Amino acid sequence: MYAIIRTGGKQYKVSPGDVIQVEKLRGDPGAGVEFNHVFAVRKNNLVVGAPLVENAKVKATILSNDRAAKVRVLKFKRKKQYRKTTGHRQSFSKVVINEIVAP
Repeated sequence: MYAIIRTGGKQYKVSPGDVIQVEKLRGDPGAGVEFNHVFAVRKNNLVVGAPLVENAKVKATILSNDRAAKVRVLKFKRKKQYRKTTGHRQSFSKVVINEIVAP
């Protein structure tokens, strides 16, 4: 059994018991989350939505909210003595998939 969901502008293929890392969600660790944007569900047969599957949702629990490792960005122009370094740390939530509810 699996489902294809959308969250944070990205699509994920999930099954019950999977631990996935998604864009940061509102909520504290231990809180329940429902993903209603379900594009496809496969139990016995594949059900594909147009664009979403009716009355389908994926229930999950937030394990942690954290930040990824720093990504360094370097701007450099040779012979001009120009060098600039910036960085970025993206926030994410670790989520465990509990249940896929589909008609």
